[in-house]
Parts: sequence; C-alpha cells; structure tokens
Amino acid sequence: MSGDLKWNKIMGACLGTAFAILVVQQVSSAVYNTKAPEKMGYFVDVPEEAAGGAEAVLPIDWGTVLPTADLAAGEAAFARCQACHTANSGGANGIGPNLYAVMGGPVMHAAGFAYSDAMAKHKAEAPTWGYDEMDKFLTAPGRYVPGTKMSFAGIRDEQTRINLIAWLRSNGSAGFAIPAPDPARQPGAEPAEGEVATEAAVDGTEVEAGVADTATTETTNPAEAPAA
Repeated sequence: MSGDLKWNKIMGACLGTAFAILVVQQVSSAVYNTKAPEKMGYFVDVPEEAAGGAEAVLPIDWGTVLPTADLAAGEAAFARCQACHTANSGGANGIGPNLYAVMGGPVMHAAGFAYSDAMAKHKAEAPTWGYDEMDKFLTAPGRYVPGTKMSFAGIRDEQTRINLIAWLRSNGSAGFAIPAPDPARQPGAEPAEGEVATEAAVDGTEVEAGVADTATTETTNPAEAPAA
C-alpha cells in the first residue's frame, strides 16, 4: 500500500509541475505579448536645413594642401589600385589605363586603351585632368562622368584623395604647376554659389564633397583604382 502511495505522490508531483509550467507559459504570453505597430518607425521632428539640406563647403585649396601632402600615404592608397592600373613610365594598360603623367594631361591620355563613350563625351567638356577635375572624379566617378564603365563609388576621405593626387603628380607630372594658395578657397571665405556638400553613397550613388576610401578605375569590373 505504501508503495502505491509513493508512486501516486511521484505522479502527482509530475502532474503538478507540468501544470505549473503551463500556467507560467500562459501568464508570460499574456504579459509579454507584443503587437505589430500599424505604422513602422516613429517621427522625429528635425528642423529644415538651408540650401536644400546640404552644408556649403569650399573647394580644395591646392596651393596650400599639395606642398604638405603625404606622398607615402598617396602611394599606399594607389597600392590598392595596382590590380587594374600601372603608374610607371611605359607601364602597360590593364583593366584600367596606365596613369603615368595623368595629372595635367589630356583626358583619355593612355594610347591604346579602350575608353568608354561616356569618357569621350566628358573629354569634349573637360579635356584636361586638372586638380579639381581629378578630385571630382575620384570623389564620385559615376557622378562626374555619367555613364562611365567605372562602377566604384569613389573616395570618401578628402585627405586620401589629396595624397593620392599628389602622388600621381609625382609620377610623370612634376611639371604640372601647383597653383598659388587661393584666399577664396581658405577657411573663412564665402563659398561660391552652388558649392554644396552632398552625402556619399555606395554602388554609384551620387556624392560630391566627401567620398570613398580607395582609388578608382574605368572598367567593367568593380576595381579599386583611379581611372583617367
């Protein structure tokens, strides 16, 4: 008889435990039940920005920044482009054109390279790779040359672009003069009308003032090197 009571107690304890678990589950479901919102997200009241939501910026003062640019850092930036470009005298074209003497030289300067139709059209509008022109292209290739085969987004960091441009100049373009410092481009000067910074983007979105962390190439592949 005592044995039967023992098993009855064990079974009762098991049933009681199972019942307690079920009760806890039901209570927890009721307490922590969440309902999907009718409208996702929430409204944040942000004051409207002037000039179409973009902050005005000054163009780069090349006469000030190029003499102090870090050529070693520029060479390090270009190292990420070597799968597509060469920059030595007589270097072969690859996926992208050879970039020796590109600064100050004509757009589509590399003989024998198959440039895109978009680059040919751009050459008619801006025939020379000046400092501003190269900076705009490195910032956002697809924006500066719409339709270019180059699919890389661009270089976000301004100082990286400056160092890279200075290094490119040191490779066959030393005769391309550095302009005198321009007070109109220095801190405190009023930006020219239409000069605004826009947000950088990935995969070809438009960017203007700040953009990517590597170099570029004009190619059908998403390579990392400057194309000119």
